[in-house]
Amino acid sequence: MGSSRWRIAVVAFFSFAELLMPIEADEHEHTYTDKEEVVLWMNTVGPYHNRQETYKYFSLPFCVGTKKTISHYHETLGEALQGVELEFSGLDIKFKDEVMQTTYCEIELDKAKRDAFVYAIKNHYWYQMYIDDLPIWGIVGEADENGEDHYLWTYKKLEIGFNGNRIVDVNLTSEGKVKLVPNTRIAMSYSVKWKKSDVKFEDRFDKYLDPSFFQHRIHWFSIFNSFMMVIFLVGLVSMILMRTLRKDYARYSKEEEMDDMDRDLGDEYGWKQVHGDVFRPSSHPMIFSSLIGSGCQIFSVSFIVIIVAMIEDLYTERGSMLSTAIFVYAATSPVNGYFGGSLYAKQGGRRWIKQMFIGAFLIPAMVCGTAFFINFIAMYYHASRAIPFGTMVAVCCICLFVILPLNLVGTILGRNLSGQPNFPCRVNAVPRPIPEKKWFMEPAVIVCLGGILPFGSIFIEMYFIFTSFWAYKIYYVYGFMMLVLVILCIVTVCVTIVCTYFLLNAEDYRWQWTSFLSAASTAVYVYMYSFYYYFFKTKMYGLFQTSFYFGYMAVFSSSLGIMCGAVGYVGTSAFVRKIYTNVKID
Repeated sequence: MGSSRWRIAVVAFFSFAELLMPIEADEHEHTYTDKEEVVLWMNTVGPYHNRQETYKYFSLPFCVGTKKTISHYHETLGEALQGVELEFSGLDIKFKDEVMQTTYCEIELDKAKRDAFVYAIKNHYWYQMYIDDLPIWGIVGEADENGEDHYLWTYKKLEIGFNGNRIVDVNLTSEGKVKLVPNTRIAMSYSVKWKKSDVKFEDRFDKYLDPSFFQHRIHWFSIFNSFMMVIFLVGLVSMILMRTLRKDYARYSKEEEMDDMDRDLGDEYGWKQVHGDVFRPSSHPMIFSSLIGSGCQIFSVSFIVIIVAMIEDLYTERGSMLSTAIFVYAATSPVNGYFGGSLYAKQGGRRWIKQMFIGAFLIPAMVCGTAFFINFIAMYYHASRAIPFGTMVAVCCICLFVILPLNLVGTILGRNLSGQPNFPCRVNAVPRPIPEKKWFMEPAVIVCLGGILPFGSIFIEMYFIFTSFWAYKIYYVYGFMMLVLVILCIVTVCVTIVCTYFLLNAEDYRWQWTSFLSAASTAVYVYMYSFYYYFFKTKMYGLFQTSFYFGYMAVFSSSLGIMCGAVGYVGTSAFVRKIYTNVKID
């Protein structure tokens, strides 16, 4: 019975992988013979300033071409979640077969259709199309200077570049400006011109990249500045802690040489005094261990996805980045179970099944809850971002039949391999009273200040990431992102170690949550920056786009905070174990 369950889980996992991962483009998929059919897909249309507010292309009263026969299009899960709505244009295009200006349909423009086009033009609607997976953008129309008359572009002039038997370039010119007048007929036309190109097939997406933006001197300077800050911070922390700890060890060694009378009369203070409480289980250990496990998994996902993006050009395939992230997240579920389960076991937790469920569904519940909330708004707007019911079911099945079993495997391994509480100091039965200290040594103050330096190390990179997602830029400098991730982790660990040392030196042993939250407070500063970016760097408007922006920015900031908190805790835990291992305890 047990082996059959495992067999079902394995089959489900590989079926899920086949569903998620975009199938690599075979040679024949992007090669054509002369006069072979080339499909022009119509994707979405929407306001220019609201990138995520998109609708089906034919939600506007455009007409369809006369060609009807077409092979069915199969979308991936990533495309479905990103609102890709490919519909056949009906235009007859054949490889290397030029088409002079030809009318393919006519629009019977009544008042309702005219009002729809006028609304789209006033809100700067533009549409997206695809030919051989190459995106093309065009504007719906324009208004005159006074904004009284509105004009529709009716002529799509396509210029397609080919290299051998492959398409390497597509350009669209919109012409044929026609005034929108009710109760008239508007003829829609197109033409296709083929030209030979020297662009290599593997370089055909280079025209969509913006090196002048992403490789600007400011970007390089920010990376250099963050790198220098890391060197300075690591050197400073190492110097201060090593000198301070050396003095602490010398003082404690001197105290060891005293007799009991002198030791009782001596003025004992410092982090050694809390050796009997420093490894006491944290408050709410179930939630704490679940957060640590989830943070370790998010770090693993970030690291692996960035590596894959550096090796493979994921931006060349629609939805491939999201599909890859979902696949890697599901595949790294044992990481969550291992770190969360082992930490919960070390802290004496007994309800490990409940902890496993919380750890497994913490991030999916946060993401899906936000997505479903925004989905209701998208359904009200009839936007293409509305997630289909079948996709929701697929996501739920992934959580239940892939993420949960793999998390169970990791939890069992973690509890059995590293779940023993092998602390260098034994924990006292009675908690030690925490003495009064100055206000700036309180955990709440340390938590608020702990995220400033980590946020400063990624501040500039946040601008480039935001711009690539919320504006019309393709992010491709993943080497920069990997470097920033490393810098962020180093800065986070250094800051939390310093904060924890000062806290322990004030004889406050509540370092677990403090180290986690001081690192996780980076998320608060990132979310605050998102408000500045929204109001001063974009022209977004409307309920749907605003909800989409702040909803998913909350998810991004929370995930970043959980990751930083886990990294900070793991580094601080190693530091705490080290200093208490090296000091003699009675």
